[in-house]
Amino acid sequence: MTSKQRELSLGFSPCPNDTYIFHALVCGTAAIPGISFRERLEDVETLNRLALAGELDVSKVSCHLYGHIRDDYVMLSSGAALGRGCGPLLVSRDGGGAARLKGRPIAVPGRYTTAALLLRLFDPGLDNLAYMPFNEIMPAVVRGEVAAGVIIHESRFTFGEYGLKRVVDLGEWWERDSGQPIPLGGIVARRSLGMDTARAIGDAIRASIDHARENPAAAIDYIRSHAQEMSDEVCAAHIGLYVNEFSRDLGNDGREAIRVLLRRAEAGGIIPSCCLDPFVP
Repeated sequence: MTSKQRELSLGFSPCPNDTYIFHALVCGTAAIPGISFRERLEDVETLNRLALAGELDVSKVSCHLYGHIRDDYVMLSSGAALGRGCGPLLVSRDGGGAARLKGRPIAVPGRYTTAALLLRLFDPGLDNLAYMPFNEIMPAVVRGEVAAGVIIHESRFTFGEYGLKRVVDLGEWWERDSGQPIPLGGIVARRSLGMDTARAIGDAIRASIDHARENPAAAIDYIRSHAQEMSDEVCAAHIGLYVNEFSRDLGNDGREAIRVLLRRAEAGGIIPSCCLDPFVP
């Protein structure tokens, strides 16, 4: 790193969609002149808390958490996890309706995840929440430690193997109720970096996605090194579900979906209000 080069901290998850998106950026193929990145791979709730504490320059965060940090961070137009048919699922051992879960403990993958927010918006009466890492939720439901759990990531593809049944697809509910795609997470950058730098980072992430699409074998080892317990089939399905055109560019539809989510969270008293534009212009 030259004396004129600036190193920024970059947080993203070890999930295949994120390692697929960021591989070319962190290995230097999609470079930004004068900027290098020091990556930090953590689960989304850890990234949420790091961003909440202001400890990362650039990071993947849940759209729920973004509602708490809009004064200090701006959302980039690329790198998001947003789409249709990709929302969190509420599952239990015996299925049945959600109403019978009122008052009973429900596991969610972190206080600031969009999964937790969608459950609260779906039914505020489901308020006995147990926060735990996403990979511990299905075993906890199977053991009867909680009555149900909200699952995300690759758990969407494997919950049947645990003998669990779907209670409600929170993504389907959101799409039907709001008319919007599901805004799960996005990439944010410190406002103090300046909009020109934030825009350059967004462009570089877009170039990183393009490189991954044009060179599908290039990132395989990097992706697999962070998804060792995931089969190749589940890994590919994960990328196929969560990396889409919204990942490359939110566009007007993606921005509106996030605005609607934030407005509903504000109206519910779940996040503070903010007068700043949430997106890089």
